Amino acid sequence: MSNKGLPVKGYTDQSDSKVALVNQNKELEERVLRQLDDMQSSGLYDPRWIAIARTNIEQGFMAMNRAVFRPERISLPNG
Repeated sequence: MSNKGLPVKGYTDQSDSKVALVNQNKELEERVLRQLDDMQSSGLYDPRWIAIARTNIEQGFMAMNRAVFRPERISLPNG
C-alpha cells in the first residue's frame, strides 16, 4: 500500500513499510529525548552538553528519516 505524501513540495507517496520504519525511529528518538529530559531536570549534569546532545540526536534522527522518505528537490518559478 502507498501512503499519500504530505502536501509539502518534494515529498512523495510512501509505502507502509517506510512509514512503519519512520514511526519506529520516532519512538526511539522520543525515548532518548526523555532520557535527556530526566538528566536535565535532575540538575546533576552539564546543561550545555545536554543541549548539544539533544541537538545532535534530533539532527541524527531527522537525517535517518530523510534517508527513508527521500524528499526531492523542487522546481522554482523563473529558474
